[in-house]
Amino acid sequence: MQLATACAEGVATVTIDHPAKRNAMTPAMWRALPPLLDRLAADAAVRVMVLTGAHGTFCAGADIGTLRTSADEGRNLALAAEEALAAFPKPTLAVVRGHCVGGGAQLAAACDLRFAAADALFGITPARLGIVYPASATQRLVRLVGPSTAKHLLFSAELIGAERALRCGLVDEVHPGDGLDTRTTAYTRLLVSRSQLTQTAAKEFAEGHVGRERVAHWSREAATSDESAEGVAAFLERREPRFTWST
Repeated sequence: MQLATACAEGVATVTIDHPAKRNAMTPAMWRALPPLLDRLAADAAVRVMVLTGAHGTFCAGADIGTLRTSADEGRNLALAAEEALAAFPKPTLAVVRGHCVGGGAQLAAACDLRFAAADALFGITPARLGIVYPASATQRLVRLVGPSTAKHLLFSAELIGAERALRCGLVDEVHPGDGLDTRTTAYTRLLVSRSQLTQTAAKEFAEGHVGRERVAHWSREAATSDESAEGVAAFLERREPRFTWST
């Protein structure tokens, strides 16, 4: 059971790998995620982070067996991992196959975007266990799908398919068969080619960090960087831009 990491061409892929429990997260795995994200955030070679699961499934949530003696600890660890993922400064993409349930759905929702296989299944399942879903996770879910659908998912713990998840806004794209890998590769390469200055500022603003200090900070970064000049020059010269700004 582990979180495996591979980096290539600006894309870091973190893979949840716990085959005995459909990639359910153990306490050790929850603990390992925030420092792993810190390392990837500090690595200038990493421009995009993909979160996925091994063995044809994303994540079945928390390993319930580990919650019998430490339910509060397990919830706190999951929340810390979710918040670390949401705070990751670079674009994040959850690539979902199979089950994305409970804490797995928490992790997927904390990513910026979610691409799913056509046969993926999603569920927000604390009502099965009598658990109070964290306030921050609930609000994040509401922002994605709206209050009515969030209540439906939380009240019922019902599993929904990828197409319904797409319609309600829980996922951004659905692809059949090998199309998911093809689209993920093409999309992450596209993100790597774009301005990290634009992406990082946009991520902050989209998350509501629009106080005067942060707006001024990004105005200064834009004014002192060469990103805009390079983008305009590349457009006029009909070539791909070579953006150099880094977090």
